[in-house]
Amino acid sequence: MRTPGPDHPITMARNPNKIRVTLGGQVIGETARAVTLKEAAYPPVHYIPRADVRMELLERSQHSSHCPYKGEAAYYNIAAAGRKAANAVWTYEQPFPAVAQIGALLAFYPDRVDSIEELPLASAESAGTSGVS
Repeated sequence: MRTPGPDHPITMARNPNKIRVTLGGQVIGETARAVTLKEAAYPPVHYIPRADVRMELLERSQHSSHCPYKGEAAYYNIAAAGRKAANAVWTYEQPFPAVAQIGALLAFYPDRVDSIEELPLASAESAGTSGVS
C-alpha cells in the first residue's frame, strides 16, 4: 500500500455538478452526488453512488485489478439497448484508508460508454432531469 503524497498526489472532492453517464441512448447513471478524484497527471474520474446507477443494467465480471494507492478494484459489464460494454465500470469496495471516500462508488471508463457529461446543476434541473429512472 502506497500513500499519496507530493510525488503522487490524490485529491477527492464532491462535484458541484450533475454527472450523467449514457450507453446505447440510455442513462446508466445520473447524480448530483459524485465524488471527483484527481490522481497525479491522470484525467479526473467521477465516482457515482450505486443508488444513482441503474444497477440492473450492470453485471459483475471476473476481471479485477490492483492499484497500489487505492486497493483492489472489481469490475462490471454494462448491457443497455442491445449494446454491451465489457469491464466498463470499476469500484473499490474496500479502498485503502487514504481514499476511503470512494468506497463502493462506481466509476466508468469514458471510452467504453457513449458519454460522461458534467452538467451545471441549475441547467440540468431546468431541463427536467431528476436522476435515474
